[in-house]
Amino acid sequence: MFRTALRNVLAHKGRLLMTTLAVMLGTAFVAGTLVFTDTLGSALRSQNSKSYTDIAVTVSDREAVGRGYDHGGKARTGPTLTEDTRKAVAALPGVAEARGVVSGFAGIADKKGALIGDGFSTTGTNYVPGADGTDPRYPLVEGRGPKSATEIALDAKTAEKGGYKVGDTVRVAVNGPVMKLKLTGTLRTNDPRVQAGGSLAAFDSATAQQLYLTPGRFGELDVKATPGTDDTALLTAVKQAVPQADTIEARTGRDLADEQDRMIQQGTKGMSTALLVFAGIALFVGIFIIANTFTMLVAQRTKELALLRAIGASRKQITRSVKIEAALVGLTASVAGLVAGIGIAAGLQSLLNGPLEANLPDGPLVIAPSTVIAALAVGVLVTLVAAWLPARRASRIAPVAAMSSSEQPATQKSLVVRNSIGLVFALAGAGALAAGAAGKEVKLVGAGAGALLIGVFVLTPLLSRPLIALFAPLLRGLYGTAGRLAKENAIRNPRRTAATASALTIGVTLITALTVVGASVNKAVDKATASDLKADFTVTMQNYSMLSPEVGAQIAKAPGVAALSVERTVPVTLGAGGDDADTEWLTSVDGATIDRLATIEVKEGAADALKQGKLLVSSGTADRTRYKVGDTLAVTYPDGATGSLTVGGVLESNTALAGIVAPESVVGPHAAPGTGPNKVLVKGTDGPTEKLKQAVRDATGGNPLIAVKGEKDIKAENRQIVTGILNMMYGLLGMSVVIAVLGVVNTMAMSVFERRREIGMLRAIGLDRLGIRRMVRLESLLIALFGGLVGVVLGVVVAWAGLRTLADTFKGITTEVPPVQILGFLLAAAVVGLVAALWPAYKAARMDILGAIKSD
Repeated sequence: MFRTALRNVLAHKGRLLMTTLAVMLGTAFVAGTLVFTDTLGSALRSQNSKSYTDIAVTVSDREAVGRGYDHGGKARTGPTLTEDTRKAVAALPGVAEARGVVSGFAGIADKKGALIGDGFSTTGTNYVPGADGTDPRYPLVEGRGPKSATEIALDAKTAEKGGYKVGDTVRVAVNGPVMKLKLTGTLRTNDPRVQAGGSLAAFDSATAQQLYLTPGRFGELDVKATPGTDDTALLTAVKQAVPQADTIEARTGRDLADEQDRMIQQGTKGMSTALLVFAGIALFVGIFIIANTFTMLVAQRTKELALLRAIGASRKQITRSVKIEAALVGLTASVAGLVAGIGIAAGLQSLLNGPLEANLPDGPLVIAPSTVIAALAVGVLVTLVAAWLPARRASRIAPVAAMSSSEQPATQKSLVVRNSIGLVFALAGAGALAAGAAGKEVKLVGAGAGALLIGVFVLTPLLSRPLIALFAPLLRGLYGTAGRLAKENAIRNPRRTAATASALTIGVTLITALTVVGASVNKAVDKATASDLKADFTVTMQNYSMLSPEVGAQIAKAPGVAALSVERTVPVTLGAGGDDADTEWLTSVDGATIDRLATIEVKEGAADALKQGKLLVSSGTADRTRYKVGDTLAVTYPDGATGSLTVGGVLESNTALAGIVAPESVVGPHAAPGTGPNKVLVKGTDGPTEKLKQAVRDATGGNPLIAVKGEKDIKAENRQIVTGILNMMYGLLGMSVVIAVLGVVNTMAMSVFERRREIGMLRAIGLDRLGIRRMVRLESLLIALFGGLVGVVLGVVVAWAGLRTLADTFKGITTEVPPVQILGFLLAAAVVGLVAALWPAYKAARMDILGAIKSD
């Protein structure tokens, strides 16, 4: 039977080609994902180890963030890392060097004033020269390091991007007005943020301390050991020399490197898992193609299999023969897929570091044994699973079937069982979807969507006849005999049509669902932005850190500003009625002007509660915390002061004012000195004019890190985020669509081969070659449109249920079905059907009439 299986594979190479390609593409996706993520992880770990090569011990001050305050604005009350601490550590036995480090964000503007890099990777640090005047951590490319508050050094790539040369004046900003500094040198760095496309600005230590912390203070001490010194022993000594505080922590460089390695591993594992989900979708689509191919092959070899049974082959042997055939196909395709996957990983690495300028760390391709085993195992197992049912059917062919050349039809019992199972799954899935949507349960919606998809797939043969029949009048009217024959051919074997269409349905379902969700989220966010925000412009840092404390006053002086409110978010401790206190985030605004800058609608209480010095609590927060109008809450402010606040109203859902909102006049005096607002809301006397926007920019000193956004800018930014996610998803789903196209090609090609005699007879009685080609193309078109139509309907239903679970996240979200895009998907399905039929139609039209009639 092994020889029989091998002979069948070799005899049907052409008919198995598309199946092999489908398995190969799915396996290539899996192998490429594993090789790429392994390679990226290895390169990142290698880069990470270089960052800690010379660091034996690191001492960090966790509260040394943003002028000596953490992100919530709590004042620094404990001991800090000072120059005296650094000198004490440097004097310890076994210490070769103790380096004080200061770091934060620093935006570099190009010569047009635009920010170089993105806000989150614009790094500022201190340059620490040694006895020779150079800093070994940042080797110089040209010039020298900065020595005063008027000088700066940049990494070489940033200087090149900005068109700067040594001696030029560089515009730099932290969170306030732009500083104009002289570029004294360019340098190299292995900082991963800079390697990934960010920027590095190096100041002298005193300037960096003034910008990021307070004079004489460091955020970190990096200790280099003398040769032969034990890191653990040195760590013990360093811990005794530094201030003892919960916020100051000392660790070995090796521990930090190991922690970073674990984070890198988790990150690449998460990326790998996400990509493998889409690879799984592609392989799932491939299962339909494989099953369809082997079903057709078994049907075409009815005589052969029946004769084998007649001469003594058992059912197990027949089943084994088909499985061996499938295993050979799967193994061949998996090997090819593994090779293709390695090529994909190499190409992706070159693409990201080339035209896309992702600046990922370089490293050799990592082809782990587990990757090879996984790729081969997945390809073979998927093929075997898909071929199991056809193999089982093959074993049931009776010897008497050798006397007939016709395909064995499905029994009435099997059809009833199949439709009953499909109906149960579909009803259960629909019920779970409805229940999940009503209860906003994401897991229930997911389970319901899966059950509904399975039910519809099982019922697809039943659905194919009536849905395809809808197109019959149009086909007969436009194409006459060819159209009628195409319709009859499409519904002749509903199972085959269903299997072919289902592969396309999966991709269309997912793409439609994503599109509907994206359109709905965009519409909801746009609507909320327009209704909740009255301000003409919102001023924030691009990295969402705090603005300079002076920014609000500077903007207030800008010409054309009618009203403004600074908005800061700080952590406070709240308690009510003797209950245990809880830490909550408090957002403060100007109670006198906020009603001109944001929509204030209350469910309970007073709309002017802020003007009365009271709190407004959003409805979602009120539901979570059980705070009610009239509650008096004990509060501990960031500076340690205590007091009490009264809940004056419960806000309707509002994207501009979320959580717990308090008057700035109450919170501001207790904010830690030097901390600024998170944003500033601005209203102009003449509305959102470009003149006002430029005036606000000028008032903030033209800081490239500060963004001035109007309603259109905010909407465009939100849409860009959603569109970027959708485009990435579309790209990842593209493989499953390609495999579905191969499935249509395979089915049509094998169908043409199966109907050689029928096509020969049609040619003999007068149907010309154009009619044959048209018949095959229209049949493929019908199958593709059927799959696309079912996919669109399923996608909209699944998206509707999923959107119901987002009702609390996105105010007023409704299901938006973009008609142009949906029609585009159906048109794309039609194009897929027509393109997939080109080769089969050509082969059918070129068939020799007499040879076809004589064929078995």
